[in-house]
Amino acid sequence: GSVRGAMPGAVRTLCLAALLGALRAGGTELTLELPDSAQRCFHQELESGVKFTLDYQVISGGHYDVDCYVEDPNGKTIYQETKKQYDSFSHHTEAKGVYTFCFSNEFSTFSHKIVYFDFQVGDEPPILPDMNNRVTALTQLESACVTIHEMLKAVIDSQTHYRLREAQDRSRAEELNGRVSYWSVGETLILFVVSIGQVVLLKSFFTEKRPSSGGAGT
Repeated sequence: GSVRGAMPGAVRTLCLAALLGALRAGGTELTLELPDSAQRCFHQELESGVKFTLDYQVISGGHYDVDCYVEDPNGKTIYQETKKQYDSFSHHTEAKGVYTFCFSNEFSTFSHKIVYFDFQVGDEPPILPDMNNRVTALTQLESACVTIHEMLKAVIDSQTHYRLREAQDRSRAEELNGRVSYWSVGETLILFVVSIGQVVLLKSFFTEKRPSSGGAGT
């Protein structure tokens, strides 16, 4: 009876610990607007021996590409890519200090970009404390919570991926719709000008030329 009564409380404790473990993972997600011929940089102070991961994707603008580079505290470029639509970069820091990562649209002179990036620092710690001294039932609950946590992480990653794809597809659809609208207006103007030209040309064929007064007097 006492074990059954304590079971719901144990479940709540384990799930709360799993949630706190998920919240401890350090990271930053941001969507930014990158004007044409512009560059945006971000800075993060990190300890040595820490792993960080940078994921980014261009959502809209131009050919959906951007330049990206990462520098360590000594000014050494540890990552550099040009005109990438999306990419992922992981690195273990070797020196303590401020790391800089920049997105550049300087190669574009007329189109601005919308860029999403996810910057994660460190490995995710265990979601639950050491439970070697607990009974078998609680160990099974621990395994269940870990499984649920991993599934939730996969769901979150999938949702982020599909949100980005949906935003990118919507941007492309709106751009295509704008081009179709402009082309339709252009075709209408061309047809209007051609029609007026045909009317004027046909009118000139059937217009009777009147003799001049000088010729009649002679």
